[in-house]
Amino acid sequence: MTLYGIQYLRAFAALAVVVFHAAERSGYAFAIGAAGVDVFFVISGFIMWVIVARRPVSPGRFLADRIRRIVPVYWLATAVMVAGALAGLFPNLLLTAQHVAASLFFVPWRSPSSGEIWPVLVQGWTLNYEMFFYAVFAACLFLPARLRLPVMATVFLSLVAVGFAIESDNPLFLTYTRPIILEFVSGMLIGRLSLAGRVPNRPMSIALIGTALAGFAAIGILRLPFDEWTCGPLAIALVYGTVALEKHGRIARFRLPALLGDASYSIYLWHTFAISVAAKAGAMLGLPPPLVFVTSIAVGTLVGLCGYILIERPAGKAGRAPKITTYSQAGR
Repeated sequence: MTLYGIQYLRAFAALAVVVFHAAERSGYAFAIGAAGVDVFFVISGFIMWVIVARRPVSPGRFLADRIRRIVPVYWLATAVMVAGALAGLFPNLLLTAQHVAASLFFVPWRSPSSGEIWPVLVQGWTLNYEMFFYAVFAACLFLPARLRLPVMATVFLSLVAVGFAIESDNPLFLTYTRPIILEFVSGMLIGRLSLAGRVPNRPMSIALIGTALAGFAAIGILRLPFDEWTCGPLAIALVYGTVALEKHGRIARFRLPALLGDASYSIYLWHTFAISVAAKAGAMLGLPPPLVFVTSIAVGTLVGLCGYILIERPAGKAGRAPKITTYSQAGR
């Protein structure tokens, strides 16, 4: 069974990030678009829980499936960044062997270019969290099913508590003690509630979705400060409301949004390359900022779609086990 609501949320989250970066490069402000990451993390927790609940899998097989899904395209995108930097196309990107290796193997590391805890491909910082979540989740698969969620919650809550109690500038410590990791656990809880049939009724589902969207809109319009403490609950409400609404049979299939959902990982990885080119070309041609902004969004999305159709989807078909449901593609 395909959950079209989740597919549409994946598309929504990816496009929010695209608009965020396009706005940055064309002189506009759409900082709230970065909250697409919060939505992605909640969805990831939900999807992983549902996958394993519907099709029990060994920890090794689970990790192998996740690596096959995430790593090849990410390594290719990182290789393009490295090659571009060596060719002088990214003059502000400084490379070191340690940083490149850390980027490829999902180890949080400070970028020599900015000092931020970013990999070579900046948006890959979220994959450091994803892979950490997958590793802990896989370890919990050794436990009886009834203990997995409590143990995951305990581990992640303990990490966040340690982060509040201890000061450190170590990149690994700063990364894996951030409260944002609790969004994965929240997604798992939504998955557990959904499979048990414990979801709100249709009016409440719509209210949750509306409240979440209104919250994101208010932050964006009023330019309010935000972090995982504000956007996390909104993302949780959005995902839970969407899952519940779909339980009530109210979400139909629409081809383009479903395709964008399938392609969300490729859109997320490749859009910044296209936006950079579009923004530079627009500046050289003297195009007005609104046109540069719109063009950047369109080009970033289209390049991501091409990456999905030409690279990610063929690679997935060649290397992945037979597909059970589209859940297997919704990890990010």
